[in-house]
Amino acid sequence: MKVVQFTEYGGPEVLQRAEVEQPKPGSGEVLIKVTAIGVNYADTARRQGAYVIPTPLPFIPGAEVAGIVEEVGEGVDHFQVGERIVTLIGSGGYAEYVVAKANALIPLPDDFDDETAAALPLQGLTAYHLLTTMGRLEKGETVLVHAGAGGVGSLAVQLAKHFGAGKVIATASTEEKLTAAKELGADYGVNYTKADWSDEIMKVTEGKGVDVALEMAGGDIFHETIHCMRSFGRVVVYGVASGSPAEMYPSGLMNRNLSVIGFFLPQIMKKPILFEKSLEELLHLVNNGTLKVTIGGVYNLDDAAQVHESLQARKTQGKLILKP
Repeated sequence: MKVVQFTEYGGPEVLQRAEVEQPKPGSGEVLIKVTAIGVNYADTARRQGAYVIPTPLPFIPGAEVAGIVEEVGEGVDHFQVGERIVTLIGSGGYAEYVVAKANALIPLPDDFDDETAAALPLQGLTAYHLLTTMGRLEKGETVLVHAGAGGVGSLAVQLAKHFGAGKVIATASTEEKLTAAKELGADYGVNYTKADWSDEIMKVTEGKGVDVALEMAGGDIFHETIHCMRSFGRVVVYGVASGSPAEMYPSGLMNRNLSVIGFFLPQIMKKPILFEKSLEELLHLVNNGTLKVTIGGVYNLDDAAQVHESLQARKTQGKLILKP
């Protein structure tokens, strides 16, 4: 079967098409014929050898897929061949077929398209748990969402409103992206490429700061975000897109009783109740029109290197999808 993998760390050019043997499902597993693959910043970090956990070589990236059950392994009786599903896997998604644990599959409604389904699990669950499980958002609080027009950000803006946030402030690098975030429900948009962006946020909040901030850039963005926080505020860190991890002194949090909280989605997979119920809720919110998933582009699997390049250059909005 066809896959896209890398055998060395590096830029997008290390992604290469290859032919590998089609996997077989083991006990409690299913074989999925992949119809759509979500692309994420985590895939680029894997490719660069800069992910949170080690990336073995050779490696096939891709953590979320939608597809059709092709074959079931021993002991699987709650899924049938031909059923449409969506799931999160550790890796291996840039392929025509993948094997996944049956207890991690979520059935798709008949009218739910594959591309939207593949766009939802990783970024949707991330946005959901950043705000709820980790950020402990309360009704009426102010939320700061960095990269508010991106994959996680665009969903977080909407979910923050759905969960009762009083104000949602989105940052982005262009006016076009800020407009997109506002169209999704952000009350204010701030261009974080400007030197005084954190001062602007303080003006918007009348000098009070924000209660919950979702931070994935690192470096100076992290430190400026700390400056924007209200007393008892929570900064939830879920990435280092700038490539520059922030250094901090915990004692600097004391004068405002601030919390800095780390989030790593694979840990959620270890608690099925957090994974299954929240993903089913997200699918329902999309299906009833409450949550809009923005697809930034659909590409052939062979174009994975081009897609990675565009993603890292911040030339895209919304979710990028690959199709075998």
